[in-house]
Amino acid sequence: MPTWRCVKQCGACCHLDPTDRPDLEDYLLPTELALYLSMVGDDGWCVHFDKATRECSVYNDRPRFCRVEPDVFQDLFGVEPTELNDFAIACCQEQIEGVYGDRSLEQLRFEREVGIGPISNIDL
Repeated sequence: MPTWRCVKQCGACCHLDPTDRPDLEDYLLPTELALYLSMVGDDGWCVHFDKATRECSVYNDRPRFCRVEPDVFQDLFGVEPTELNDFAIACCQEQIEGVYGDRSLEQLRFEREVGIGPISNIDL
């Protein structure tokens, strides 16, 4: 069974361009929306995303809306904890495809890591 996990050095979720997420105000509180918008750099990427290492520079202190946790997803999106795994996998696939492409190295790595892609000895 596929199991969601964050794949290091992907960062697709750090592409915060609000034009890609027109419904932000539907699920973020006004203070969260202001924080979200303050985190968007001129290029659409989060200002805390280190492009050299492809990692979040504030990961341990990242905002609530950046956390894939049952209570957060239930509160923000109405996703029941039992549905979180499948929902998170689908969200990541969609975001990775939008940022990098559906057959990108990032998509292939994600699918392999969660257990829905081909398994090989090649280190993607």
